[in-house]
Amino acid sequence: MEGEASSKDPDDVDGPHGTPQKYDPTFKGPIYDRGCTDIICCILLLVAIVGYVAVGVVAWTQGDPRKVIYPTDSRGQFCGQKGTPNENKPFLFYFNIMKCASPLVLLEFQCPTTQICVSKCPDRYLTYLNAYTNGASGDLKYYQQFCLPEFKDLRKSVTEVLKDGDCPAMLTPSKPLARRCLPAVSARKGVVMVGNETTFKDGYGKTRNVTDLIEGAKKANVVLEARQVAMKIFEDYTVSWYWIIIGLVIAMVVSLIFIVLLRFLAGIMVWVMIVLVILVLGYGIFHCYMEYAQLKGQAGSDVTLSELGFQTDLRVYLHLRQTWLAFMIILCIVEVIIILLLIFLRKRILIAIALIKEASRAIGHVMTSLLFPLCTFFLVCLCIAYWASTAVFLSTSNEAVYKVFNESECAYAGKTCNPETFNTSNITKQCTDARCLFAFYGGETAYHKYLIIFQIYNVFMFFWLANFVIALGQVTLAGAFASYYWAFNKPDDMPAFPLFSSFGRALRYHTGSLAFGSLILAIVQVIRVILEYLDHRLKAADNKFAKFLLVCLKCCFWCLEKFIKFLNRNAYIMIAIYGTNFCTSARNAFFLLMRNIIRVAVLDKVTDFLLFLGKLLIVGSVGILAFFFFTHKIKVIQDTAPPLNYYWVPILTVIVGSYLIAHGFFSVYAMCVDTLFLCFCEDLERNDGSPERPYYMSPELREILLKGSLESSKSAESQE
Repeated sequence: MEGEASSKDPDDVDGPHGTPQKYDPTFKGPIYDRGCTDIICCILLLVAIVGYVAVGVVAWTQGDPRKVIYPTDSRGQFCGQKGTPNENKPFLFYFNIMKCASPLVLLEFQCPTTQICVSKCPDRYLTYLNAYTNGASGDLKYYQQFCLPEFKDLRKSVTEVLKDGDCPAMLTPSKPLARRCLPAVSARKGVVMVGNETTFKDGYGKTRNVTDLIEGAKKANVVLEARQVAMKIFEDYTVSWYWIIIGLVIAMVVSLIFIVLLRFLAGIMVWVMIVLVILVLGYGIFHCYMEYAQLKGQAGSDVTLSELGFQTDLRVYLHLRQTWLAFMIILCIVEVIIILLLIFLRKRILIAIALIKEASRAIGHVMTSLLFPLCTFFLVCLCIAYWASTAVFLSTSNEAVYKVFNESECAYAGKTCNPETFNTSNITKQCTDARCLFAFYGGETAYHKYLIIFQIYNVFMFFWLANFVIALGQVTLAGAFASYYWAFNKPDDMPAFPLFSSFGRALRYHTGSLAFGSLILAIVQVIRVILEYLDHRLKAADNKFAKFLLVCLKCCFWCLEKFIKFLNRNAYIMIAIYGTNFCTSARNAFFLLMRNIIRVAVLDKVTDFLLFLGKLLIVGSVGILAFFFFTHKIKVIQDTAPPLNYYWVPILTVIVGSYLIAHGFFSVYAMCVDTLFLCFCEDLERNDGSPERPYYMSPELREILLKGSLESSKSAESQE
């Protein structure tokens, strides 16, 4: 470097990437002189937000979330809705459940039979003929509550009632499932029964097997089991939510303590962290082996996972030796990989520790940066809430569509109809058994035709705004840490409030650049969503070439998204440093990293690996504590833990929440390290360490990172 500098005017210094500029002794870094960038993208973002608000307003005025909450009868009326005649009738009853192909059809409101709202589901086998014959016994009065609301004439003959569709031909014992009356299926000694019976009378003089009844709801058991699991999980949350919060608070406190200790004892904490991670993984291996050994010889423990198949009660898997063997193998592989990486990177870890120490000093001067991820998290939650509510309102902004349903052959079957004029139309004359029933919510107006476009726009804007919020957080942190690096006299030359100053600069000058970068990423993410949708639709297809092509596209766009995220992150750092537009910043950042690719590999990524170990340590420690607590293995407080259906529910919740909390704290460190690293590379290209062109890096960082460079320079001078 010194050899190159000697051929230039001492008053000339290399600006970023070879741009000559005069040396200024009062220069305080490149972060202050800037102007607005990518104004067109800023305007485009504002217009898109206005359009997004308009879509939301239209959705909220046209949509009705009650269509998702409440089941709907054949007239499009909601069951159980307050302030309506069906307020005390929360359940949907089907006149002939055998006409329904599966519960999926039921949940989509498309079962081709009359549906009414009832206060309770039937609890007995009963035909209308028997109820009419035994009218004095009260059966007919009981039966009437399952007939059409306007049916009042109990003296009407059975033939006329069934012909007019006033009442169902039969009742079967049912239970409410998702607010819908489905057959009460049970099994005894391998025999499937409904209401303790294997046969029933269909109301038309025939005796039928319950398998015909179950065929109409053949997947009801699967749905019922899934619902039972969901209810048990919900119950676990209701009795353990405060313990989960305590676990997350512990994770937050541990993360904060870890960060503070890292600030003052970076070297010691890194090595302690490495040792503890190895010990935690080692204990996990030991625990899995002990469980594996204890299950030896127990009945049913040697069943393989493939033989067991999928079970809704996940505790079953913990009684299999193969499960614990798989856990042990996975932990062993992770342990070996980490140990090998530590052995091969032991020298680089010392350099990475120096970078972490510098990051700790920077964070120490910008302590508010540790709380800034909460702001980003809050804004992302707002984006998610707006997207979710708009999606629900859009999906429920359709109108009730009625179609002709009939049992005999009819030319009008499946066509739309108007229930108010249906009885006076020619359809009833040509098709005597035809009914005009509610089918689904839809519509054929211009608004309804473009609903899918609105939904795609809703998804696209969600990705764009969420990425913009994340980008705003990254450029804010990068600007604050860059102000620390480019302060020649640290921290005297730093602004009074570096984080707020950086946030103001980002919004005032670089909203357009952030919108540009997040737009590119959003487009790629939307394409990935479309590919996932196509993959879901093609699962049942036999076209292997299409599936192969789709897998290739998904892989390519996944790699592209990861690359764009990496490039955007470094581009935002360059924007925070120099205030250039997005394309210029992305190009400069890319070539700067390519010119320092060795340093990127051995410094930046090793530091990321160490920070990942820190997150792994916090998550593992809190996860083990939660495991011992919720499984009642801590004798001192074993009576304090709540009884649970599935103890893995709160444990997984605590683990995932702990990772998100730890990631929030360590993301500040990661952003600080990336920013300081890019500033370090810029500093090397701008300056040579001479009195005329001094380095801006701290003496500690200079001693570690430039040790090799200084030695090579001295040897070159001695040869001359």
